[in-house]
Amino acid sequence: MTTLDLVNTDVSGVVVVVLVDYLRQYRSWGWMRLVAGPAGLKQVPGLLFAKVMGSGHAGGFSIRPSPSHQGLVCRFKNTDSALKFLHGPHVSAMREKARESWSGLLAVTSARGTWDQAKWPLTDEDSRKYGDVLSGHKVQPLAVLTRASIVPSKTMAFWRYAPAAQADLQHSNGCLLSMGLGEIPLVRQCTFSLWQDQQAMRDYAFQGAHQTAIAAAYKNDFFSESLFVHMQVLGMSGQWMGQDFGDDLGLNVAQAKLAANSSVQEVAHV
Repeated sequence: MTTLDLVNTDVSGVVVVVLVDYLRQYRSWGWMRLVAGPAGLKQVPGLLFAKVMGSGHAGGFSIRPSPSHQGLVCRFKNTDSALKFLHGPHVSAMREKARESWSGLLAVTSARGTWDQAKWPLTDEDSRKYGDVLSGHKVQPLAVLTRASIVPSKTMAFWRYAPAAQADLQHSNGCLLSMGLGEIPLVRQCTFSLWQDQQAMRDYAFQGAHQTAIAAAYKNDFFSESLFVHMQVLGMSGQWMGQDFGDDLGLNVAQAKLAANSSVQEVAHV
């Protein structure tokens, strides 16, 4: 199978995640994107699923909203569509207006539960191998996405467990990046995290405050719907919380070219 075949294989399971912390002067621009939601992306080729979400204070999992942090979670028909979107005008505009941003192309390796009553299929093995092409066979971290619709009458009970679990996550060994996201404040929550390896992820998930919170959630039926996804990072680009994650996706190059073209156009109109 050629590289082109890998890119164009229809797998219904290639995921794009974009995290941004908008500059103060662009927060209203970001807010309009949040209000528009998935409707603002309905013309994107190959897009199967999209959520535009806000975040808690400083990008954490908090009832106090952040005025600048947002996340975008999408699922695409194939890698070709996903890469075109990552290099396209929508993501470029988000990155240009952000103080910091992180973008990732991800393959689903395990998924349990549903989101909007739909399961997430696994990414096929051939398409997952395309990550070697992007990363140059570097060992990539693991990504985890958890999402839940909280039963409204149990919202306050659920949130009693959140601060301790969030604190443990931020200080957990092997956690390279984490962000709390939300479709609807308080009741539809999502967490995205990046881990050095599977052992580090498991150490957090099955110990301490997080394990206590999960046990309470199942015992008390906090969730009306939930989804737990593990993903292989095929490629990523950006900087988050001062940490440089490289540029396997070539987004920095694309952004530099876009800026250069804009300068040329400005000169041409003088």
